[in-house]
Amino acid sequence: MKRSVFFQPTDGWVGDLIPFEKDGEFWLFYLHEVRSDPKPGTSWNLVTTKDLTQFENHGVALHHGSETDLDFNAYTGSIVVDGAGTHHLFYTGQNPRNLGADGAPLQLVMHATSTDGMQTWTKHPELTFGAPEGYESGDWRDPFVFRDEEAGQWRMLLAARHAAGPERRRGVIAQCVSGDLKTWQYAEPFWDPRRYITHECPDVFSWGDWWYMVYSEFSESFTTRYRMAKSPDGPWMVPNLDSIDGRAFYASKTAERDGRRFFFGWIASKEGNTDQGPWQWAGTMSVLEARQNPDGTLGFSFADELVDSFWDEIPVALTNNLPTRLNAPDGYAAVVSDEDLPSQFYAKAVLDIGAHTSECGLLLRSSADGDRSYIIRLEPKRGRMVFDRWPRNITGDAQWHVSGEVPFDIELERPCNLSPGAHTLEVVVDGDLCVAVLDRQVSLSTRIYDLPEGRLGVFAGEGSATVTELELRQRSNS
Repeated sequence: MKRSVFFQPTDGWVGDLIPFEKDGEFWLFYLHEVRSDPKPGTSWNLVTTKDLTQFENHGVALHHGSETDLDFNAYTGSIVVDGAGTHHLFYTGQNPRNLGADGAPLQLVMHATSTDGMQTWTKHPELTFGAPEGYESGDWRDPFVFRDEEAGQWRMLLAARHAAGPERRRGVIAQCVSGDLKTWQYAEPFWDPRRYITHECPDVFSWGDWWYMVYSEFSESFTTRYRMAKSPDGPWMVPNLDSIDGRAFYASKTAERDGRRFFFGWIASKEGNTDQGPWQWAGTMSVLEARQNPDGTLGFSFADELVDSFWDEIPVALTNNLPTRLNAPDGYAAVVSDEDLPSQFYAKAVLDIGAHTSECGLLLRSSADGDRSYIIRLEPKRGRMVFDRWPRNITGDAQWHVSGEVPFDIELERPCNLSPGAHTLEVVVDGDLCVAVLDRQVSLSTRIYDLPEGRLGVFAGEGSATVTELELRQRSNS
């Protein structure tokens, strides 16, 4: 049994992550989701890693409160360390029995400290505070605290909502400021686009000459995005490719080590463990590394440590006939391996895409004829990478009962640059998890439940693509 490269506890699911780097090790606090009825309270659990491929689970780090406490659910927040070495943990306290004036459960900022290197935490309920007038009291969550050295103060960002305005456009990143991490004053909003329902899990960091703001867009998209500025006070610019991943990767927050910036999020599970099931809250932890482009924009890809953990070559006949040219000017061409692939593998293909090509890409867990498979499809004319699968839902016996009007999994579309020439497509498949990365710039994560095994294939449609490199690797048994 090969150890998974994606962390998930045996007794639950990974919700929002709160990453913290300490002495070269990542301390990854996360909301521990247990899917039972009645719902238990939510605690912060902890997993640590040094190499981003092996994880040590430490169980509960911050216990949630009792049924009568304000923090029956201990939701997302952040951790900072002060000049004396004390760690300060800020989190969202919520109890469904504790209602505000509008009838919604109150969300409150709560505080805990640790003087023993985050081994234990002491809660400070006397420092609790909620939303001021003008904000909805049921949306005051995900406190993110960072040090503004230029202003000589601490700043706290919160996922909040205005109390008035169009229902779907009240989202705002609210702000408080403090000199001592204990007493907080309400300040002008940090970012107020009047665009979405909420901007969850805000995160801000600087890198070189740029500042970056990360947030998870609570809308019909459920997508984690970022903005850029030359100052933490904005103005915030929208990069051309502003999303971190697709629908399945959510609530990503960041941490830095040795000048490298990592995004920690969760890949959502699907109800019923089927491809047709709706997305669920929480899932399995996944890590992406951000790479800063010369213009300051960010590309997202696998961490080198993860790729390097796949070191055993998987012999596949497809790799013996390179380069392989797929030429179908007005049709479709595919080549499929003779061998089934293991349930866990890393694949890398370099595709030299011809001008005016409509599509090309990889078939995953394919049937021998390439008809049944998951598909990572590059569409140069549309400037996107999509995830697709076949067969789709069958609603009856006739041809028109196939759900063919759905061109792909709509939620799993990623804009990208696919100009003619060579492009590198990397994929990690691990059980029911699949993450694809294009040119170390664009990532796409998803679940793959219904086809548990199959072969690897490459294809091209209405054009040409030449496979110049193809490698497949797996991890050793451990």
